[in-house]
Amino acid sequence: MLKVVIAPSGFKESLDAEEAAHCIADGVMRVLPDAIITKVPLMDGGEGFTKALVKLTGGTMHPVVVTGPVGQSVRAFVGILGGTEQRTAIIEMAAAAGLRLVPRDQRNPLSTTTYGVGELIQHALSLNVKRILIGCGDSGTNDGGAGMAQALGAKLLDSAGNPISRGSAELSRLAQIDLSNLDRRLKYVQIDVACNWTNILCGPKGVARVFGPQKGGSPEMVERMSAALENFASVIENVLGVDVREIPGSGASGGLGAGLVAFLGATLHPRYDIVMRYLDLNTLLQNADLVLTAEGSLDFQTPHGKVPAEVARRAKQYGLPVIVLAGTLGSGVDDNYRHGIDAFASIIPAPITLEHALEHAGDYLTNAAEHAMRKVMIGYRLAEHKSA
Repeated sequence: MLKVVIAPSGFKESLDAEEAAHCIADGVMRVLPDAIITKVPLMDGGEGFTKALVKLTGGTMHPVVVTGPVGQSVRAFVGILGGTEQRTAIIEMAAAAGLRLVPRDQRNPLSTTTYGVGELIQHALSLNVKRILIGCGDSGTNDGGAGMAQALGAKLLDSAGNPISRGSAELSRLAQIDLSNLDRRLKYVQIDVACNWTNILCGPKGVARVFGPQKGGSPEMVERMSAALENFASVIENVLGVDVREIPGSGASGGLGAGLVAFLGATLHPRYDIVMRYLDLNTLLQNADLVLTAEGSLDFQTPHGKVPAEVARRAKQYGLPVIVLAGTLGSGVDDNYRHGIDAFASIIPAPITLEHALEHAGDYLTNAAEHAMRKVMIGYRLAEHKSA
């Protein structure tokens, strides 16, 4: 019997990682009903991060209403991990400022805010925790964590001493920072952040230029955001004495990583270093024959910290073949062959609208998994024929 490890990421605005794993497993079993399947939904700090780690540790979920990325009220949550010596809260920024919370007709990353992330942190502090673990991913913002800081009491002021408003565009007016009213409870809490280690705040590969277009930014908006974040970093360095421009992970979630370091003294970690503390993927791979993983988009960015590349890297330690099922195949996709991925395919069967693809992603993913397994079985039959 074939032993298959299914270790997908979620599909943004459509399927979470657990749902994706179930869909892939259904497709595999259409071809091999007796396959031994191990489902390992993977979190990268984005949507599903909190619920997955709470479930793994036997923790608890705490609902809360916060300010969304365009100023609306949204239902979010804070988790408390189980089985930890330090009482630990877990937050995913996407619950308060994720891209899915930004209506498509309001996708202007110059104005979206992380204010709700600060409110999540406030709620975590009210639960008497000693540590807060924050997952960065799937953001709809590009404000460098300024909104988060404002929610926690930081005063961000212009040259006349007046408070600036929320959003990335306002950072070009920032001249002064006053942390005298920052929530005092933060002094007694350790803050760790799981983030994409390759994302930086400023420069040619800064977060605005790399991810701004995905959040609705036009070329002109991207340049405005880049300039605003440069000013943001300059003021932080001048006032707080921290240079956040190129700290690994500083660009995570539209620069939230930089804000967490500068304003809260947080420690940034490569996200899989955090995730694998709770989920021993290597042990599960040791006895497998095949690995299937998945993500919404497979392209040149995948090798730089995305789930399929991390899965492939670990699978290759055991000589396992890896197949990726993706919503879209983008620019530079062939580069993934050099990073342990043996084959990939889009789950989309024909030209369709994005709305239709998101609505029917589960069916498409299941069908794509079935088609992939049928091709795998052709390979097995060829091998048997040659050895006969």
